Amino acid sequence: MTKEIVRLENIRKVYENFGIKNEVLKGINLVIKKGEFVSIMGPSGSGKTTLMNIIGCLDTATSGKYYLDGKDISNLNDDELSEIRNEYIGFVFQQFYLIQYLNILENVLMPTIYSKKDRKNIKKKAKELLEKVGLGDKLNFKPNQLSGGQQQRVAIARALINEPQLILADEPTGALDSKTAESIMKIFKELNEEGKTIVIITHDPSIASQTERIIKIKDGKIIND
Repeated sequence: MTKEIVRLENIRKVYENFGIKNEVLKGINLVIKKGEFVSIMGPSGSGKTTLMNIIGCLDTATSGKYYLDGKDISNLNDDELSEIRNEYIGFVFQQFYLIQYLNILENVLMPTIYSKKDRKNIKKKAKELLEKVGLGDKLNFKPNQLSGGQQQRVAIARALINEPQLILADEPTGALDSKTAESIMKIFKELNEEGKTIVIITHDPSIASQTERIIKIKDGKIIND
């Protein structure tokens, strides 16, 4: 039986501004199993990014239960959540978020600063990951010397450095042309074939169609799975 990695039970998220409440997620129930390749799809304002932030422990739900790898993490504090993020989850964002004054090898090593994992061979591992995404010959390049697609490959290598159980990608091809987007999706498919659980947030049907499961969200509710 395939083990669950994510279980959300009746997750609600309410933001309050000047006394006005805005319910962004309205009772989300969702299970993602280990090794799945999933896209969460919805129009702008549907709640998909809020959902990703909760799955990624970047935000917490107003109510409901969240189990990550079988452990109830619904009531953890910020420090405990940041430890879980570092240990369990790799992030890839539309904007890359690379540090411009560091070379790409140093960028990939960034998440390991706070990691409890063995640091002995970490540099070797970072080089191997950059090799894997086709940038083994550019270790000393700065981000601004690379194309958008190459920067996203660096971001993917960085997401993998702590050996996360789960990779969350928020509009990972949003800033790329279609040919480059295709090459980035190919990397995600290969990672999934190696057993990584991958969740992609997208509004693009052509990206969603490349995943094995499409979850559609609208007005804070799952309307199709």
